[in-house]
Amino acid sequence: MTMVKNKPICRAIDITKTYWRGKVSVEALRGVSLEIRNNDYVSIMGASGSGKSTLIHILSCLDTPTSGEYYLEDKLVSNYTDQELARIRNTFFGFVFQSFSLLPRLTGIDNVALPLIYAGIRKQDRAARAREILEKIGLGDRASHRPNEMSGGECQRVAIGRALINNPRVIFADEPTGNLDSKTGAEIMEIFDQLVDEGNTIVMVTHDPNVAAHAKKKIKLRDGLIEND
Repeated sequence: MTMVKNKPICRAIDITKTYWRGKVSVEALRGVSLEIRNNDYVSIMGASGSGKSTLIHILSCLDTPTSGEYYLEDKLVSNYTDQELARIRNTFFGFVFQSFSLLPRLTGIDNVALPLIYAGIRKQDRAARAREILEKIGLGDRASHRPNEMSGGECQRVAIGRALINNPRVIFADEPTGNLDSKTGAEIMEIFDQLVDEGNTIVMVTHDPNVAAHAKKKIKLRDGLIEND
């Protein structure tokens, strides 16, 4: 997939998502349309149950819509095979989660390098690339430490490094500062700001208006609809 300036990377058209709890249906999304372009910095806000997590799961191909169309560049996502979707989640997207989602038995460098294993990169090249990323995010001296030997902020930096390792087109961050104190959270947001300045594209879900204020584009969901954009 080639990068074209100002061309949408992700394009959602009238997306709906309905879940069933027994015989009761829950409309998580009720017709959402949006575009994400190269170097966008987007925050998605909304109360609990507004549909923001469902939306980011669909945008990142972790879930599928009930109806509507979702395109990655010019290709309809519903036309991708399961194998193609797995490759997209590993290389086209990067993920940063509130809970860090690091493997506890792996060192920092091995956690960062993990997506490269699934991409078929040889071990020597994986280690070199992971070390380069750790140096970039200020964790070069923690490469051999495991998650239980790191602070929360360091663990989130490792998670950011893992998200960056395959040079993804879009980084999705779900409450990236939710488990951090305000000072550490601000440091993580400085990293995100720097990544956007370097040309990366970031879409983050947050309940914190101070975090959302970093984004250039703000989307607010309410009852499964975009309230304002």
